Amino acid sequence: MLCCLSTFLAYVGLYALASYLYEQLRTPYRLLKLRYFGDPSQRPTLKERYGDWAAITGSSDGIGKEYAKELARQGINVVLIARNEEKLQAVVKEIESESKVQTKIVIADFTKGSKVYEHIEKELADIPISILINNVGIGTPSSVLKWTQESTQDIIDTNVVAVSQLSRIFFQRMKAAKIRGAIVNVSSGTELQPLPYAAYYAASKAYNRSFTLALHVEAKPFGIHVQLLSPNFVVTKINSYSKRIMKGGLFIPTAESYAQSAVNQLRDGVDETPGHLWHHIQNAVTTLFSWRVRVFMAVKIFSGMTDKKKQK
Repeated sequence: MLCCLSTFLAYVGLYALASYLYEQLRTPYRLLKLRYFGDPSQRPTLKERYGDWAAITGSSDGIGKEYAKELARQGINVVLIARNEEKLQAVVKEIESESKVQTKIVIADFTKGSKVYEHIEKELADIPISILINNVGIGTPSSVLKWTQESTQDIIDTNVVAVSQLSRIFFQRMKAAKIRGAIVNVSSGTELQPLPYAAYYAASKAYNRSFTLALHVEAKPFGIHVQLLSPNFVVTKINSYSKRIMKGGLFIPTAESYAQSAVNQLRDGVDETPGHLWHHIQNAVTTLFSWRVRVFMAVKIFSGMTDKKKQK
């Protein structure tokens, strides 16, 4: 009896280990195979793989801005979508100073309801968008007790509704035009467990993860690549509540460094990734623990990295 139980437990352990290794190594294995063991001449460029027009939401700052700049460096024409026209014009100047691509800006505030999507569709009606980067997002660490009705609606409209509506719109457009393009939904490492004191943000990213992985399966038969991009901490304005994060480090890359890595992983056809080498390693370590342990650890780490004055 004990022998049978030991054998059963050994098989359970092997299955758990195999499942863990598969989830953690599938993306690094693909990247290693393509970049170090594949024929470089057979590796298509980003434009060859997906087309030459991209739309990037939340592209006035942070990851969105640097992602747009990196796309432009790789020969992709870019549409910058955000609510601050002055900042978008500044980004356009930066892009045009270093890359010979076409640019367009679309002013859109995703907290303003359904009319924003009609506006975006109208503005982009004649542009064959083949790459959509759903990057826009908001979130400030705070207890649910301190959120207002308006701010709660704003984060849902920006983090949940925007990714849902734009993914739907451009999935339908690409399919109708037979464009074998890409949709990238920028989520967050917080999607992996609940996060007290950032509850709305983490919950919105958990939705993003579930939605994107399902959309990947639906879009694949039409040759449309859907990628879930889930960064951990990056030096961006959304993390300005913490001086520790804004200092950066090995596990906290700059937005420029992160975007270069993430765009290259899109070029290589990766479907689910944190987007950066050290974030892969970070996730491999943290997911060894149960989600309950990760919640406990996150609260401890989060409280240590947050400037108390800004959290109030």
